Amino acid sequence: MLIEQSDSARSVYAGRVHAIVFDLDGTLVDSLTDIVNSFLSAFESLGLPAPPAAEIREEMGKPLFDMYSRFAPASRIDALIRTYREHYPQHFLDNSKPFPGVLELLTRLRARGYRLGVATTKRSSSALAFASALGIDAYLDHIQGTDDFPHKPAPDVIFRALDALGAEGVWMVGDSSTDIEAGRAAGLKTYAVTWGTHDAERLGRAEPDVLEPNLAALLRLVP
Repeated sequence: MLIEQSDSARSVYAGRVHAIVFDLDGTLVDSLTDIVNSFLSAFESLGLPAPPAAEIREEMGKPLFDMYSRFAPASRIDALIRTYREHYPQHFLDNSKPFPGVLELLTRLRARGYRLGVATTKRSSSALAFASALGIDAYLDHIQGTDDFPHKPAPDVIFRALDALGAEGVWMVGDSSTDIEAGRAAGLKTYAVTWGTHDAERLGRAEPDVLEPNLAALLRLVP
């Protein structure tokens, strides 16, 4: 059991409210299997050769357009994206669930006074529907998707999440190198977790402040 400060400790210093921003897929939620399956299903539906699942995982965290651009001709990308977006909402609960301990972690961080947000490359509508279906939305204060503005590693989605939270960002927590790069660009400390998209070696090259196999250490790092 972790020995730490009481959950009654607050994150409000000199009148400032602090926030922790998380990526969603691969960070809070074990969802990569359903994403990859839907990604592959679009190729099958359109009669196109599908790439290996391992190569898809290398592209995770990017917008769908960028992901499909690696594997398909430009003339088929719009159709692949459309097919994915039809398939994914019908199957995003096939295997997906919060990682172990995540709901308790979010509950305890909130009890310490932190505002909690998500900054994801998913579109906002998709992210909200997914989080609601899982029930994880009740543990968060804002869910921000990437809608017609630069995606990670640009920090825009993090800044928009913080604006909505009305708080000063402290940590960006993610499972991909783009999460870490975006967090650093936003001026936040960065926590990389290896149970999602990228392994420790690739995440280490992004030079996060903290590199851990899960999120448990976050509770030791925040007052």
